[in-house]
Amino acid sequence: MGVTRAQALQACPSARLVCGYDPNPGPFLQRFPGVSRMNSQDEVIASGVDAILVCTPNRFTPGAVIAALDAGKHVFCEKPPGRNLKDIEDIVAAEQRRPGLKLKFGFNHRYHAGIQEAKRIVESGRLGHILWLRGIYGKSGGPRFEQEWRSDKELVGGGILLDQGIHMLDLFRFFCGDFVEVKSMVSTAFWNINVEDNAFALLRDGQGRIAMLHSSSTQWKHRFMLEIYMSDGYLSVNGILTSTRSYGDETISVARKQFNEGFAMGKPREEIVYFDTDPSWELEMSEFVEHILNDTPVQAGTSEQALKAMQLVFSIYQNDAHFMNSPSAPKI
Repeated sequence: MGVTRAQALQACPSARLVCGYDPNPGPFLQRFPGVSRMNSQDEVIASGVDAILVCTPNRFTPGAVIAALDAGKHVFCEKPPGRNLKDIEDIVAAEQRRPGLKLKFGFNHRYHAGIQEAKRIVESGRLGHILWLRGIYGKSGGPRFEQEWRSDKELVGGGILLDQGIHMLDLFRFFCGDFVEVKSMVSTAFWNINVEDNAFALLRDGQGRIAMLHSSSTQWKHRFMLEIYMSDGYLSVNGILTSTRSYGDETISVARKQFNEGFAMGKPREEIVYFDTDPSWELEMSEFVEHILNDTPVQAGTSEQALKAMQLVFSIYQNDAHFMNSPSAPKI
């Protein structure tokens, strides 16, 4: 992710990539030969730069973000913002100590073309109002999945829900705002790891709208799907563009409900739009830079949004008493 974020920064004409630190510097040096290699994160923070990109495993994220903020640096931070709620609460406290700085978290999916188009359709009102949402986000693991750092509770704090499902929870909030009730079941169904590999959740917001989530690392075919059913129709974002294209094409299907045409009962006409490029990384980074240059408030990826997404993650964990009594339960 550090390489991805650095490439996005280099594509921004208003910013310059100066230096970086990686304990495994090979890829960094190969991709960015003109950038100074530092020997520690402290050297980066002390180097005189204006802003820091934090792309670290969860265990190290809060320390790096807080150190950068306390040193007077603007910060762009990869999600999730730590291993537990205390981590993000500590980050928020550091942000409040330095209110003139910009802090933005990388909830990149908000910037994908399919999600942006879904947001435009919902806000236009052409399909009425939201009734309910359903989200599926899953990956297949892999032959060394059990040995990856993302499967180590001490490094990450939680499993697939915290690592990947948090994106879907953030999107639920993007469309519905706050949720006030959570019902869930969480399990380690297959992998020999000490974090969860599946999470099922039902969320209800203050208007009574329900969102259903399945987050999984036993989804043997990579899959992303966000469905939004509305009073006059529906839309569905399927697939999410990645560098490997393993989640398939990114599309949005849109349809109005049809009751009066006999042949279309239960089979409304759908419009499908395909998205061939993924400008999300550059859009997100350029927005961060513009907030710094123009001293405008962060709108997407705020610390409040990160905190509330984390609160939903841990509410899903805590709602399942059986899971909380298992060895895979996170440390709250």
